[in-house]
Amino acid sequence: MLKAVEAASVKPGLIICTLVSRELAQFLQYEAEQRALDVIDLLSPILYKFSDIFNLAPKQEPGLLYEINAEYHKRVEAVNFTVKQDDGQELRYLYKADIVLIGVSRTSKTPLSMYLAHKGFKVANIPLVKGIDPPKELFEIDQNRVVGLLIDAKRLVELRSARLMQLQQSPRSKYASYDEILDEIICCKQLYRKNSKWLSIDVTHKSVEESASEIIKKLTGVGLA
Repeated sequence: MLKAVEAASVKPGLIICTLVSRELAQFLQYEAEQRALDVIDLLSPILYKFSDIFNLAPKQEPGLLYEINAEYHKRVEAVNFTVKQDDGQELRYLYKADIVLIGVSRTSKTPLSMYLAHKGFKVANIPLVKGIDPPKELFEIDQNRVVGLLIDAKRLVELRSARLMQLQQSPRSKYASYDEILDEIICCKQLYRKNSKWLSIDVTHKSVEESASEIIKKLTGVGLA
């Protein structure tokens, strides 16, 4: 080990190291002194200082920053699944979802899905369109996984109008009409009441983080950290 470190030295007679193991650092210091070599330990003083500040002992395990564990793979799998299930796609795999979000357009289904996915949940989202029945697959899965999103009609008018303007379209279209939006929301509420096992939450003026925490707390009894 010492020869390898010496080979990577900045100059002959000087060793620069970043060893997280105190035992190895002390061993290197001792061996270097026996050979009249100088050692600059970049990491140990920082570790000891943080240990004093936080009153925690360092784990002394190299590579922890880049550790890829089961939790990491779970999140990656959840994100990949959620991307493919966005906006009612790939309904044949709907049964694999941990959470299925439903709601009318602009109720934050996609942002909420992605946020939950990064927390390790496989999420699908399905848009509800007035006059069109929800897909049959929605009623074939575990109904306790379905979450219906609600929002105040006036707030939804604001969101849709802003979206239309962003797309350089008229905000006075039927899509952003208060009466049409109110009808959509009434239809949603009626659908949710018919399916008593579904959880429904109001996302009006809530951040994605707040909505996600409420969903997880109601579904599992544990809020997001």
